[in-house]
Amino acid sequence: MLSRRVIVVGAGPGGLAAALLLARSGADVTVLERGARVGGRSGRIEMDGFRFDIGPTFFLYPRILEEIFAACGRDLRRAVDLIRLDPLYRVVFDRDGELRVHADPERLAAEIAKLDPHDARELDAFLAENRAKLAAFRPALEQPFRGRRDLLRPSMIKALGLMRPWSTVDADLARHFRDPRIRLAFSFQSKYLGMSPFRCPSLFTILSFLEHEHGVWHPRGGCSAVLDAMADLARDMGVDIRLDTPVDAIRFEGRKATGVRAGGEDLDADAVVVNADFAQAMRTLVPDAIRRRWTDRRIESRKFSCSTFMLYLGLEGPIELDHHTILLASDYRRNLAEIEAGTAPPDEPSLYIQNACVTDPALAPPGCSTLYVLVPVGNLAGGIDWSREAPRYRARVLRRLEALGVRDIERRIRVEKVMTPQNWAADLSIFRGATFNLAHSLDQMLHNRPRNRFEDLDRVFLVGGGTHPGSGLPVIFEGARITARLVAEELNLAFPRRVEESPLRRDVAFAEARL
Repeated sequence: MLSRRVIVVGAGPGGLAAALLLARSGADVTVLERGARVGGRSGRIEMDGFRFDIGPTFFLYPRILEEIFAACGRDLRRAVDLIRLDPLYRVVFDRDGELRVHADPERLAAEIAKLDPHDARELDAFLAENRAKLAAFRPALEQPFRGRRDLLRPSMIKALGLMRPWSTVDADLARHFRDPRIRLAFSFQSKYLGMSPFRCPSLFTILSFLEHEHGVWHPRGGCSAVLDAMADLARDMGVDIRLDTPVDAIRFEGRKATGVRAGGEDLDADAVVVNADFAQAMRTLVPDAIRRRWTDRRIESRKFSCSTFMLYLGLEGPIELDHHTILLASDYRRNLAEIEAGTAPPDEPSLYIQNACVTDPALAPPGCSTLYVLVPVGNLAGGIDWSREAPRYRARVLRRLEALGVRDIERRIRVEKVMTPQNWAADLSIFRGATFNLAHSLDQMLHNRPRNRFEDLDRVFLVGGGTHPGSGLPVIFEGARITARLVAEELNLAFPRRVEESPLRRDVAFAEARL
């Protein structure tokens, strides 16, 4: 039997995970990446001995990627040194106290008690409830959604009560935590989805639960080191990874994909897996006329996540901050409203700061530190001209860092890179610069999200934050498992049985036993 050829467009986390599983299934896999290195928005920036992750810096729930590596005959822990952090992070409530979030529940409860003793007593109940919620929602995270009928699965009907789809993250947390500061400490994670906790569906309280139950990890060398290890394994398995190779178009016979055009060359394929930004890829690689559901007009009418304003700073000397620090604006609701409106940068920005060298000093030259600063801002739909706004907004963010205790920052900067929503759009081909892809509102989840086996086209499959199950590295890895299995079914490949038993399933079984 002739080998089945699969082309993967994009060497991000989902594309590389799918390539690994498909190569293990026996496919002849080629990955085409427009950038000079793998990773996409999960890649890295290197400047004069300083090394920064571009996007994700929290590595959560490594079990899924461990299982994918094991299916390919490798041990993730041997390929990447994963360091479990404690404390997980420090949350600073602007002018209203702080919370150092420890990995140990007893120490965390003691910290919460300093702000509200009642809420400290509720911690165990919150964790237990979210173990059950994750167990109930597990089937949705591990299976494709092909249409409305899939909502009638017995497992989904059973899960609805625990998922409380009529509620928001903040409202659900209020059942346990009366102090709004504590609720923010357990809900800022909705920003992983580019959403407000006051709008984000209550299901996503499981994001903070995953941090507390399974840890926050730092891969030595940064999260991009994980992508490098995946690429190394893929090459060892015979995957052809071509860098600096942008795809110009997907080729079709009718609605059936037959390959791609890239670098002036026509490449044939039995299936095409799209790991590029969904909205941008559809509008640039596929003719509008052959898409039935996800036309350009429909894509442009959808809700997209916020974007981010980024500072990557290489500084002289040490920085007196935790590995992860979250500074929340004093009027957080106003901050979120300004982000959603997107017509001007938030007046009082909230910040996420990574001081990775406190854990991993090799990321900077001796005696120096890296500072990664992320500011949630509106995407490009609001019309902000970042070429004008960026210099003054940079100055505002630096003032916020000074107030947090990073002294003499301007004098200490040795290297610097600024990323705005316009850079996300232009440099990484992200539609509207919406860093976290399509928003995760109820009307854009499950079967309402672009499907893993793309419903508009034949032999086209999707992987990444723009398809089911959604954004975030562990979720994208689980999505890659779903997509690769669908491709294997379509092409009659022998999908590795070892990954059919999800680590999420085993962890949930363990959690259920504890309830």
